[in-house]
Amino acid sequence: MSHSSQRRPPVRNHTKDSVPNLINGVLHPKSVVAQLVQQGVTHYVTLPDSETANMYEALIAEPSIKIVPVAREGEAIPVAVGLFVAGQNPVISIQNAGLFEAGDALRGLALGIGFPLVMFIGYRGHNRHGDTPDSAATFLEPYLHMWRVDYYIVESDDDLDRVPLAFDLAKKSNLPVAVAIGTEYAESEPATQGAAR
Repeated sequence: MSHSSQRRPPVRNHTKDSVPNLINGVLHPKSVVAQLVQQGVTHYVTLPDSETANMYEALIAEPSIKIVPVAREGEAIPVAVGLFVAGQNPVISIQNAGLFEAGDALRGLALGIGFPLVMFIGYRGHNRHGDTPDSAATFLEPYLHMWRVDYYIVESDDDLDRVPLAFDLAKKSNLPVAVAIGTEYAESEPATQGAAR
């Protein structure tokens, strides 16, 4: 059997023609924070970055959740495990490339000890075209599949019903579950019911 020296094209989960180009709606940080409060989250372990600046600002305004910054993504899972052992209910928030860097902690701690951690993963480079120049987006879902980590994709406020599903699955399975944030957080907040137009 001979092997061709040509590289095979990558396999995509979807094609440009099968998925709409635009994400309908926006993702408001305060809406996400409200979900975290409903789930009893006590600590938000994160490596702050420019893509999550609006989320960081919304978290500062929420007194029931403490922000725990880390210097490297690989520290987020061990810090969250320590908080969990101390009786707290942490989540982590890191970018997709950071999850790759945190792989050993994911393997040895979160999966190894059966830690029901909800991980908010920035899906940097994600688009609905199916092709991206950012390999961090290309590899995120295959990486999660490789570790057998279940995940939900959240692209707008309309998808926030997936957040409690992630928490429920993490608790039932005693395993980490990812919430892939497929868009940047909005700068403006959602209009309140009865607001003047």
